[in-house]
Amino acid sequence: MSKGLNGATAKGSTSNTVNMEARPGEDTKAVLARNVLRPSVRAAVTAQSFSKTFGELDLNSLIEELAAQVASTANGDLRREEAMLVAQAHSLEAIFHELARRAALNMGDYINATEIYMRLALKAQSQCRATIETLALMKNPQPVTFVRQANVAHGPQQVNNVPQPTVDAASRARESENSQNKLLEQQHGERVGPRTTQATVGADSALEPVGEVHRASDSRREGTSSP
Repeated sequence: MSKGLNGATAKGSTSNTVNMEARPGEDTKAVLARNVLRPSVRAAVTAQSFSKTFGELDLNSLIEELAAQVASTANGDLRREEAMLVAQAHSLEAIFHELARRAALNMGDYINATEIYMRLALKAQSQCRATIETLALMKNPQPVTFVRQANVAHGPQQVNNVPQPTVDAASRARESENSQNKLLEQQHGERVGPRTTQATVGADSALEPVGEVHRASDSRREGTSSP
């Protein structure tokens, strides 16, 4: 791996050589550490390793393209990322169907292979779903959902779960009920006073003749028992 210091590019660079620029007064170790930790450099090395189908890709060209995409994303342009997620969702779907097909071919004869293929297929399906959810979240960062739950019983009956009153509404309802109770107590106090209560107690004196009737009955019984 060659490096260019102070803006000078090393000669004889190949597709696997990373060109590095040193800052004024920066030693070789610092230049190497700073450039190796750049996300675009590390991603370019990985992309080159997994892109052998396209032949030998130039590492510096990959670094420059990735750096440009990073800058575009930092400025708020997410069109490439959205396209990437859509493409990945389709790729994961293709992986799911291929693994499911292989699981079906081994079913009945090689149950272990069937289980392995089916497990990998379901993992690909789960990743596909997560990718689509991420894409939907990018398109709608703050989704607003209004849900009204309805419990339908057997037959024509239907019960709707309406939102319960908040704590403030419940407190106001209790205060209103207490004020009404106080008003009723004041109104009853005007009608039923101490004198009215005494008159009601005095009305019980009408029961005294009942006691005399019983005593009279007792006296007649004694009279019949005397000789």
